[in-house]
Amino acid sequence: MQRVFGYNRVSTMEQHLDRGRKRIEDFCASRGYNLVRVFEDKVSGRSFARPRYTVMKEDVLASGDILVVPEFDRLGRADETRSELQYYVANNIRVVFLDIPTTQIDYAAMPDATARMVMSCINDMLISFYDLMSRTELERRAKRQREGIQAKKDRGEWASYGRPRVMAIEEFTRAYERVERGEIGSLALMRELGLNRDTFFRYVREAKASKK
Repeated sequence: MQRVFGYNRVSTMEQHLDRGRKRIEDFCASRGYNLVRVFEDKVSGRSFARPRYTVMKEDVLASGDILVVPEFDRLGRADETRSELQYYVANNIRVVFLDIPTTQIDYAAMPDATARMVMSCINDMLISFYDLMSRTELERRAKRQREGIQAKKDRGEWASYGRPRVMAIEEFTRAYERVERGEIGSLALMRELGLNRDTFFRYVREAKASKK
């Protein structure tokens, strides 16, 4: 039986509201697909160097498998997604995006060669359209961010620019002393404080540097 895997990427801010895994499971159940596993990363889509994605792509997926993704932009940022899709095509791995209906059709199973070619072209055009829309949205966000920064500079508020800290470094340092005393592990403290991995270890570096 053909193997099917799911992949879902969600930011740390969205994870409590995310239904990506459920959508993958429901889709596979409705098609009678043999869903082996859903891989999930709770990180931004800035890079494809993600722990679970890397394992799935390099160690798990094989020729003939199907990869189901809830939305086109869940796979990654638009500027790199196209090359990732080319990799899957070259390795005979079919990618299904639940927000692009044409990707849900198995063209290889169509007996008419002309129909396969036409549908494949339509599918490629839709993916290119979604790719263009994603790129356009990224450019709009970047433009709004630049405009916001410049507006702060013009108002003399540049010093306040930046993402607010989740917690004060002094508070984190006191909490991290429990790790240094062996009372709790780093992972357990990370979960207790509600921090993602990158933020947690950034605080660790700052806490250690403040003690030097």
